[in-house]
Amino acid sequence: MKPLDVVYGSSMGVDRQRVLRNTYALLALSMLPTVVGAWLGVSMNVMGMFAGRPLMAFMVLMGISMAFFFGINKFKDSGAGVLLLLGYTFFAGLMLSGIVGMAMGRSNGGALIGMAFGGTGAVFLGMSALASTIKTDLSNMGKWLFVGLIVILVASVANIWLQMPALMLAVSAMAIVIFSAYMLYDLKRIIDGGETNYVMATLAIYLDVYNVFVSLLQLLMALTGNDD
Repeated sequence: MKPLDVVYGSSMGVDRQRVLRNTYALLALSMLPTVVGAWLGVSMNVMGMFAGRPLMAFMVLMGISMAFFFGINKFKDSGAGVLLLLGYTFFAGLMLSGIVGMAMGRSNGGALIGMAFGGTGAVFLGMSALASTIKTDLSNMGKWLFVGLIVILVASVANIWLQMPALMLAVSAMAIVIFSAYMLYDLKRIIDGGETNYVMATLAIYLDVYNVFVSLLQLLMALTGNDD
């Protein structure tokens, strides 16, 4: 190997580690507005405005989310991108307040939220360790994960009308698997240099973590929750 190749390879490795460190730091920071948003959302019953109108809630929340995604991508190379990302995580906290409020209305709600948080943390640590050790190229996983994501989305929308508990359980379980795999896929992309912008990398990992937490909490509420 030529000396120039060694220097170039070392530089690439340093850049990837920098992106990974910045991603982890921004991900940790993004949890603060999420918690604040969830707390305010529960206190003010923000999601109550959509009571009995789940389809409208889905459309409005998706529309606002897509607007945030567009803005974050457009300004990803500037401080505005970071601010938009933090703004989105606050909005995501407001969205989260619906299920958190439902959980807190149960006698074991605090325990369920703690279990979901702990389970999500365990998944994140496991996927991080796996992504840093495996040498296999996971780029081909993307298309299959996207298919799984579409299936989850279609089934979730269909269940707005069907209201089938069994389908909800199946969707939640599938979402945990799909978004855990997405977490591995996104982390490996950063490590391999496939994603070089830490703002976009943080958004991807945040969405993975967020959806694993929500799906795990839904599953725990369905299996062990009570209204006493």
